[in-house]
Amino acid sequence: MSKDAKEYYDDFSTGYEKERHHGYHAMIDELELEVLRPLAQDKEVLEVGCGTGLLMQGLKNHARSISGIDLSSGMLRHARERGHEVVQSNATRIPFKDESFDLVYSYKVLAHIPQIEQALAEMSRVLKPGGFLVAEFYNALSLRRLAKWVGGPGKISDQRTEADIFTRWDTPDQVLGYLPAELTFHAWQGVRVFTPTASVFDLPLMDKILPAAEKLVMTSPLSKFGGFLIAICRKG
Repeated sequence: MSKDAKEYYDDFSTGYEKERHHGYHAMIDELELEVLRPLAQDKEVLEVGCGTGLLMQGLKNHARSISGIDLSSGMLRHARERGHEVVQSNATRIPFKDESFDLVYSYKVLAHIPQIEQALAEMSRVLKPGGFLVAEFYNALSLRRLAKWVGGPGKISDQRTEADIFTRWDTPDQVLGYLPAELTFHAWQGVRVFTPTASVFDLPLMDKILPAAEKLVMTSPLSKFGGFLIAICRKG
């Protein structure tokens, strides 16, 4: 990522958690953690693009150890306040030795990295043989993509919108084409299959209906239509 990307996320960090502890964002975080918890149990874990450490917080009682990297010093300040071991670094140059972790994952980050093959190669490099890589992409075949096209970029601060950062939308076939040769694709999981926008949580009963519906389909054939498309891969 570029200097502009760092500035974008430093700016984003000031209000990043404002809406993250309830409603739509809490649902997304919980569904994503459900993917990780069984894989993280008693393992050495790395989050690539850890942000403020919210997901690390959700795994700390499951993993043997958990580390994080992020480009943004603003985001990392909050992660450190939570007591997490984090390093400021780019996803395309991960500052750890080969084969250091049992699980390496990245959520809501890889879609913003132009050098996607390089980032995945680095994630694979630091992964132990037999370990799992969990990589989330923005799905071109989703209601979320349609909603973004209709509604336009959202605001992330008073000065910036989502248009200020590089964003790539991929199909499942494109994602498979990015994977390093040493990784074996294991399964898809799809988050946000039915939810077009966060604002639908303001409608009556949606805060109960949508989490149940999304959980039901995240491992089904409909997973390939999740707005957040998660590829679970194994090394070797």
